[in-house]
Amino acid sequence: MTAPQPTAAVLLIGDEILSGRTKDKNLGFLADYLTAIGIDLKEARVVSDVEEEIVAAVNALRARYTYVFTTGGIGPTHDDITADAVARAFGVPIEHNQQAVEILLAYFKEMGREPNEARMRMARMPVGATLIDNPVSKAPGFQMGNVFVMAGVPKIMNAMMDDVATRLTKGVPMKSRTVEFRGGEGDAAKPLGEVQKAFPAVVIGSYPFQAPDGFATNLVLRSRDEALLEQALAAVRKMADELVAAGKARGWS
Repeated sequence: MTAPQPTAAVLLIGDEILSGRTKDKNLGFLADYLTAIGIDLKEARVVSDVEEEIVAAVNALRARYTYVFTTGGIGPTHDDITADAVARAFGVPIEHNQQAVEILLAYFKEMGREPNEARMRMARMPVGATLIDNPVSKAPGFQMGNVFVMAGVPKIMNAMMDDVATRLTKGVPMKSRTVEFRGGEGDAAKPLGEVQKAFPAVVIGSYPFQAPDGFATNLVLRSRDEALLEQALAAVRKMADELVAAGKARGWS
């Protein structure tokens, strides 16, 4: 029996994202990373720094998907409340994690920084959490059940994924093919729909763009079955040839 394909959700936390002050880069990175290891990213949410909202989102997503990845809200300031919210979502206390305390104390000593109360907030985690290594700034993230809590700073979050990836069950990566159709999306829509009906196991999308010589459309096909993907690709290329012959497109590649 084939194992179910693992799924995931991303939860971006922070008022700064919703206000536009911070332009998120983490979602795109995680989408690429998870796709490459065969985990289907099914949903992404952005919530503000409100504990009730974070708790509700964590509980909804962790029940629905194999994995949940959160970014943001685990720093030293008063509005970094992700750890508190995750503890509440799992119904456990939050306290200073001894291993995290030791990591931070050693780092602050090395850097000549005072391990004040604010900085040591970064060692507070739900009871039962497992640390996620942070090779950039040492303050660890943590895993609680199927929820991975990581930093919002892209450089740090990206580095944390190297540790997280070792804990994930990988699936079969999705393969893709692209046909650059030199014609409008509307010209390809009906025949492309017929190809989709003929190959329901292949995900087909169309993405218009402005080319130097006029409107164009990227026709993207995705499937885990390479043989089926190649058959669908041949059908799309045939469709493109027919549209060129009918004068409804300039060509394709």
